[in-house]
Amino acid sequence: MLNILNEMQKAFNGDAWHGNHSMQILNNVLAENAFEHFIPGAHSIADIALHLTSWTEEVTSRLMGAPSGEPIKGDWPIPEVKSAQAWERIIFDFKVANEELIRQCTEFSDSQWDSETLNEITPISGSAITKVELLNGLVQHHAYHAGQIALLSKFNNA
Repeated sequence: MLNILNEMQKAFNGDAWHGNHSMQILNNVLAENAFEHFIPGAHSIADIALHLTSWTEEVTSRLMGAPSGEPIKGDWPIPEVKSAQAWERIIFDFKVANEELIRQCTEFSDSQWDSETLNEITPISGSAITKVELLNGLVQHHAYHAGQIALLSKFNNA
């Protein structure tokens, strides 16, 4: 059986099948390029990293029993400061959010993964989402945005 927690660990900082994991991709971004909008109308690398952190925290909250909702920090938080130190903090916060998620998930028994989350349904079938489905969605979310960051990092060798 698929170990969803192992898949989350790989997407975050492990041996991801799709290539570099999220932490490696973020750590390779130069601070001076993290806040640049290389494509008009598109998010910066920092914007995406903040978005990933926000949703990681939201998924952790839902897995721990909170009802579904908008992340506390918002869907797309805006960087308050654009500096090397701010970029380091963004990476650190992403790391901490993922480590906390993984720590919380290690407490789940196999049967708990199949339990439903509160107030959350799949848009197509209208059925409830289980904890394993929710975490699988976050794994996919990490991979999707890691690919965006990797592509944006090609601009100016970010």
